[in-house]
Amino acid sequence: MKLNYKSTVLVGFAFFSITLFWQVYDSMIPKVLENIFNFNNTERGLVMAADNVVALFMLPLFGHLSDKTKTRWGRRTPYIVCGTVLSAATIVAVGVCADFAMLVPFIVCLGFNLVFMSTYRSPAVSLMPDITVKPLRSKANAIINLMGAVGGIIALGLMSVLVKESVSSYIYSFIAAAVIMMLALVLFIVFVREKKLVERREEDEIKLGLEDDNRGEMNTVGRKLTKAERKSMIFLLLSVVFWFMGYNAVTSSFSVYAEVVWKIEGGGFSIPMMVASAAAIIAYVPVGILANKIGRKKTIYVGLGFMLIAFLGATGFGTTFFGFHMDFSGGNYFANGDFYILCFFFALCGIGWATISVNSYPMAVEMSRAGNVGKYTGYYYTASMIAQSFTPFISGLLMDFGGGIFNDKAEGMMLLFPYALVFIVLAGVTMFFVRHGDVRPELVSKLEAFDFED
Repeated sequence: MKLNYKSTVLVGFAFFSITLFWQVYDSMIPKVLENIFNFNNTERGLVMAADNVVALFMLPLFGHLSDKTKTRWGRRTPYIVCGTVLSAATIVAVGVCADFAMLVPFIVCLGFNLVFMSTYRSPAVSLMPDITVKPLRSKANAIINLMGAVGGIIALGLMSVLVKESVSSYIYSFIAAAVIMMLALVLFIVFVREKKLVERREEDEIKLGLEDDNRGEMNTVGRKLTKAERKSMIFLLLSVVFWFMGYNAVTSSFSVYAEVVWKIEGGGFSIPMMVASAAAIIAYVPVGILANKIGRKKTIYVGLGFMLIAFLGATGFGTTFFGFHMDFSGGNYFANGDFYILCFFFALCGIGWATISVNSYPMAVEMSRAGNVGKYTGYYYTASMIAQSFTPFISGLLMDFGGGIFNDKAEGMMLLFPYALVFIVLAGVTMFFVRHGDVRPELVSKLEAFDFED
């Protein structure tokens, strides 16, 4: 049996718009807070944590609600449509308030925007396992993540053009994000028939004799985890918390870090991020295939290794702690050899993150049943949101503390990558205790015996 790449790509347009949005949000909001509202690292960290605090409550709620929803369009589609439209509208309002330096309206619009984004993230992610048989979910998740990476790299490309060094206006980046989100939604509405795709997955399970406790409309509760599975789930979720603590600390501060520490002006910060996204795009499908060969857990360790090297490199070459420091204040980054070293480490980071993200979510839903995929999706994203709720504030506090100790803001911000490095190591420790949720080779072999498209 082969994965239906066309259907998976089309379903992936929902995740495409989500990733595009968050790439713009994580890059532009810190710049707005730094350059327009003059927030320090700690204050900026509090605001950057707000979306994750909202999501902490909203993602499990809407994952569970979408599990129970029955409409003519399916369970997930109504949430995806309404959430995308409202999110696109409010992100433009956020940009308008930022350009006019209206702090209170900016915070209010930002709050609504974050709530609307949280209404459809779990339903959008849950759609992939809804339409894909379990042994093919790593491959399918690779395609979904690839779609997300494409959205991210498009956002970074737009910001590299639209964000200017001498102009503190960011409205065009927000408008561009909203327009592309709506275009992706149109493609999703036109080509994705959720109920038909779910029925096709159920037919494939019957043909393959794959066990699943819940078929039909998948509206039953599903069996409980065994004690051993519960232990694996807890350690998997702890691992998710730790690697998001490291990774999100970097992504939520990088646009400001690049400007303050490395003197990268305007939209230049997006170039290393584009390199990371491009490397991830190249890696997504191969790491999905690799997981089917050696298992998801081992593949995740490969990804953690890449992240470890990347953050070690950024610490060693990108700070003054070891007597070497990158400085791109002269512009013309491509004429500076150090810039290629920086991009190399970001490429490793992109590959590492792709390897982790492709395999960790399928491990969580592998322990679910069809009737509660949304519930376990909510658990997974709740773990990631817990990390992302705390890490911008904690890392910001650490950088401000370091700035006070060193009596220099840039020196304080150099603690960012060592901070991230610690949590990647912790993720490797907790991942050791995960014993369930891996691919089952005998089922993969059984699938490969069937030569038809799902």
